[in-house]
Amino acid sequence: MPLTRIFFTSDVHGSEVCFEKFISAGKFYQANVLILGGDITGKMIVPIVQQSDGKITSEFLGTTRVLRTKKEHDDLEKEIRNSGYYPYELNAEQMKELSNDGKLRDDLFLKVMADGVKRWVQLAEQHLKGTKIKCYISPGNDDSFVIDDVLKSSPVVLYPEDQVVRIDDDHEMITSAWTNPTPWKTPRETSEEKLSEMIAQMKSKVQRMENCIFNLHCPPYGTTIDVAPELDETLKPKISGTEAKMIHVGSRAVREVIEKEQPLLGIHGHIHESQGFIKIGRTVCINPGSDYSEGILRGALININEKEIRSYLLTQG
Repeated sequence: MPLTRIFFTSDVHGSEVCFEKFISAGKFYQANVLILGGDITGKMIVPIVQQSDGKITSEFLGTTRVLRTKKEHDDLEKEIRNSGYYPYELNAEQMKELSNDGKLRDDLFLKVMADGVKRWVQLAEQHLKGTKIKCYISPGNDDSFVIDDVLKSSPVVLYPEDQVVRIDDDHEMITSAWTNPTPWKTPRETSEEKLSEMIAQMKSKVQRMENCIFNLHCPPYGTTIDVAPELDETLKPKISGTEAKMIHVGSRAVREVIEKEQPLLGIHGHIHESQGFIKIGRTVCINPGSDYSEGILRGALININEKEIRSYLLTQG
């Protein structure tokens, strides 16, 4: 039987070096299908400011950088992008306006975020155009809705969110960025009841559930792949003895639908520190984890044929 080889990753959070590794993974691992499962955007703009005296400076990682040459400028911009942030050039007067206007900052961040995803889509198109590698990229709960149209606009990058897509002749995939509520009140959170309804609308259109892939950003509740530190009201980890108190934070709706429908595979992200795989009945569920801030791409390499998962392996590099 012919094999389909999937490379799956999630939660790159704006790290350009991780994204470049993702789009190279098809050729590196000889994968037919690439899937980036959400939380793809960065969390912050890093200004690069032309001061009134002509100096170009930037505050990054607690250090003031003075950029004297084009190489220093280019190196800093690359370092910022690889760390998961967005470099943005402006002058001192514009910087002052941003500092005093919250709405202006918010609007700029949305624009820079959308431009960042457009940049990545163009990188993917350059790298994958002319190959037979399918590349699916979807948002996650942290991602603003401004990126969806950018992802939809590409002839090479495929946008699977809230759809049933066919990754090969034998396997369908459903995809959802949404999660149960979190302490951070991110853009794509909802109740367990609503999340269950959203998944149900997609699964009702699946033709062969036994071969389906559930690309659900939130992992199933009560497993080894949904464990994270419990947070207090200030969003700091609670301490038990000398260690952070860990709790299950995944979705009950996701677990219930997997238990009931028993798809072939569940691929998840969201909880960076819970890399691993488990089985719920016959369904293999995988969370590759995330170490994006170190420039490390964690992933999963999965071989499937018409009827079964032949092998799966967690990767990092």
